[in-house]
Amino acid sequence: MRLQFWSALLASVFLCANTHAITQTQLFDALRGGGHVLLLRHSQTDPGIGDPAHFKLGDCATQRNLSAEGRAQSKRIADALATHTVRFTRVLSSQWCRCRDTASAFTSQVEDFPALNSFFEDRATEPRQTREVRTRLQRMPANEAWLLVTHQVNISALTGVTPAMGEGVVVKVTGGQWRVLGNLRL
Repeated sequence: MRLQFWSALLASVFLCANTHAITQTQLFDALRGGGHVLLLRHSQTDPGIGDPAHFKLGDCATQRNLSAEGRAQSKRIADALATHTVRFTRVLSSQWCRCRDTASAFTSQVEDFPALNSFFEDRATEPRQTREVRTRLQRMPANEAWLLVTHQVNISALTGVTPAMGEGVVVKVTGGQWRVLGNLRL
């Protein structure tokens, strides 16, 4: 377990050190070109970590949700991507309300993808969920760009990168290969 932690930390440092070489403009260009995914961490939430003890997946009133700033942040992110003419063929989201609300700033056609659900409280599901996301992305058509709205733990498991709320990680997917290009900060 301790070795996994240090390996993930080193991978994150390595990826972050290498993601500065690509500019934000180049990341927008990549997303316009297809064959890329934006893994977006949900926007700013009300204070807290995880979800309340009485959390229920289908009931937003029981969850930690987007703050007013988070709702405005989601709109700013969607506007910035639109300004750069980035359009997503598919928008997939965790079933958590904060993720669905972030994704809905981009389109009304948000697809629930349970593999993007947080495993913060149950790390036992991490390997299966991460594998399921990778498998689905490997089947993504080369001419498409997808937006996946999820949680920090999911993005970190997939990429080794720990994004802030409202920050995304751009990933190139080709022929079953997976490469992190950089963090998109909007």
